[in-house]
Amino acid sequence: MKKFKKLMSAILAAAMVMSLAACSDGKTEAVNESNGTAVAESGASTEENANTAASDVKVGFIFLHDENSTYDLNFINAAEEACKAAGVEYMLKTNIPEGQECYEAACELADAGCNIVFADSFGHEDYMIEAAKEYPEVQFCHATGTKAHTENLSNYHNAFASIYEGRYLAGIAAGLKLNEMIDNGTITEDKAKMGYIGAYTYAEVISGYTSFFLGARSVCPSATMEVTFTGSWYDETAEKEGANKLIEDGCVLISQHADSMGAPTACEKAGVPDISYNGSTASACPNTFVVSSRIDWAPYFSYIIDATANGKEIATDWVGTLDTGSVVLTDLGNAAAEGTADAISKAEADLKSGSLHVFDTTKFTVEGKELSSYMADVDTDANYTADTEVITDGYFAESNPEFRSAPYFNLQIDGISLLDTAY
Repeated sequence: MKKFKKLMSAILAAAMVMSLAACSDGKTEAVNESNGTAVAESGASTEENANTAASDVKVGFIFLHDENSTYDLNFINAAEEACKAAGVEYMLKTNIPEGQECYEAACELADAGCNIVFADSFGHEDYMIEAAKEYPEVQFCHATGTKAHTENLSNYHNAFASIYEGRYLAGIAAGLKLNEMIDNGTITEDKAKMGYIGAYTYAEVISGYTSFFLGARSVCPSATMEVTFTGSWYDETAEKEGANKLIEDGCVLISQHADSMGAPTACEKAGVPDISYNGSTASACPNTFVVSSRIDWAPYFSYIIDATANGKEIATDWVGTLDTGSVVLTDLGNAAAEGTADAISKAEADLKSGSLHVFDTTKFTVEGKELSSYMADVDTDANYTADTEVITDGYFAESNPEFRSAPYFNLQIDGISLLDTAY
């Protein structure tokens, strides 16, 4: 079976190079309903694509869910944007679980002539690595993974972005909203409690809600936060219930690291300000939406397409930043406080210049103490062994590509309380 797959991959790849395939405004899509695969084919002439260096590249994408998930839709939009801009053919596979189905999908994409295969969910990683070992001529790229720097495969790569900076900026918007509520008498300073719906107690989620909290605290010193978890990246019912539970517990503003509209719509119904994730919810929540942060994956997709087309090395761990356009905020919603845009703009400039660091160790404590040293579990193993010093120059160096692109901030800082930790 493996020999057959490799033979088919070589034949299809050779055929692809001989025929100039590209996406353009005239592309068509054929969708196979049984496996969620969409194939984009060229509607452009050879002359139109003659100067496109990436014209021999074909990219396959694997998504955990489909466009109904804000997380996956964010990736799908970026994939289509980058592939259209580069003029390359691409294939999309949606609703691929974090199991053997991912390996099978990756092999199918490689056999279909894709010389880049990308997957978007943490649990896809082991199956992408398995496929990478079987198809050494194909580049396998994976978002949020942790193992590329320890697997040492030349064709397997991890990518992430400094989204903790985007969440910090969104936190500033939250803190200013709390201040507005204090100033107009809606709440008192001691009632400036935020709620946060997380999926799992992974470092990625901890890093996200901590940076959001620190952003809020930077402008509203009395802010506190409660976090609840759903045990799923996408569960609209659980996310809505989580938001309602936090609101009932006295939280006056809600944010999330989960992928449905459950929490935002619960906030709209309750009249509670909401900071969403992965895109604006203004159309569904016009009265409560404040702002949203997200990773724009188009710069990374453009990068790997260019690298593959021109024979360049793809970084083992790639981290997108504010400067690369990989960390972005939506337009402000109607619920944003006055002065929010200016405050975010100033903080963003400070983050870019390096005069501000999200995890500045003078800005938070752990069990009442300031950190001067911390060994993080960067080379993740089964025992979660702390192995890397990550406090440098007075701040926690999160998502440092010299260590690992995926987040490894897993500290529980003072001011944040967890309602459940079963996940």
